[in-house]
Amino acid sequence: MRAATIQLEHGSGGLASQQLIAELFLRHLDNPLLRDLEDSAVLANQPGRLAFTTDSYVVEPIFFPGGDIGKLAVHGTINDLAMRGAHPHCLSLGLILEEGFPMVDLERVVVSIALACREAAVPVVTGDTKVVPRGKADKIFINTSGIGFIPEGIDISSKNAKDGDVLLVSGSIGDHGITIMTRQAGIALQGNLQSDTMPLHRLVATLLAELPQAVHLLRDPTRGGVATTLNEVAAASGLEVHLREEDLPIRPEVRAACELLGLDPLYLANEGKCLLAVAGDAAERALALLRSRPEGREARIIGRLVAGTPGRVVINTPVGGARIVLPLHGIPLPRIC
Repeated sequence: MRAATIQLEHGSGGLASQQLIAELFLRHLDNPLLRDLEDSAVLANQPGRLAFTTDSYVVEPIFFPGGDIGKLAVHGTINDLAMRGAHPHCLSLGLILEEGFPMVDLERVVVSIALACREAAVPVVTGDTKVVPRGKADKIFINTSGIGFIPEGIDISSKNAKDGDVLLVSGSIGDHGITIMTRQAGIALQGNLQSDTMPLHRLVATLLAELPQAVHLLRDPTRGGVATTLNEVAAASGLEVHLREEDLPIRPEVRAACELLGLDPLYLANEGKCLLAVAGDAAERALALLRSRPEGREARIIGRLVAGTPGRVVINTPVGGARIVLPLHGIPLPRIC
């Protein structure tokens, strides 16, 4: 690649586009399906039901402690598939690039995507790149779509939650959101604040291999955080969610940063955690399985679902009080993913 920055001609479909694809994308993302550069990838049939998802990523800053926009795009789409019990099979990659975006930064993002795909064993098999004039975008936007396959007998949905189900979370809450927030605000704080972005499909596979019928729902609490996701769960299931405040896993540095900025960790995005509801008699086994994996070593039981007021989320405090937890209102944390 001769240019130091992205030029409009890189999106023209001509020679510059071909050089960008060959010298950057294929160099890092090469695999037999992508290599053909056809208009679509032809996939072999797989057993089970098909799962399909798509998401777009516009996070600012694009590089942050613990990850970057490329890693986030791969992990986010893999996790959306995993939350339905699907084994991720492949991804598409679409990029919107702003004219003048440094080529060195683009390569850094592509290398990160390639590494995330290799570590997850989920390849990019098709893609697209568009270039827009300066000021018509902000550096780089990414869209990833994913295909996965759900094994027979697996049915994961918020609608499947049952009275008496126990709620668990696979790890600490609010890490990604507060990391992005402090970076956007230019605030330097003590402690190891970094994004929690990671793929969760292997963690989910471990759970479902042992407890295929006991796991009723899986959700990744991204935008809107745990509070908003649990409100969605309560509404979809027609049940009431009860949380125990003292059991919520929040890192001291996250809690301190939230107090400084006037934020509630329950509303901050997570990019490498899942919420799950399991049958009450399987809760301890599910907790042990989560903790057996590096992605879930800090897993906790945080509450349960009960036949109370449909759609309501209640948090019980250590002193015996209780408060209603509402879904997110407004935009306290823009462009976190």
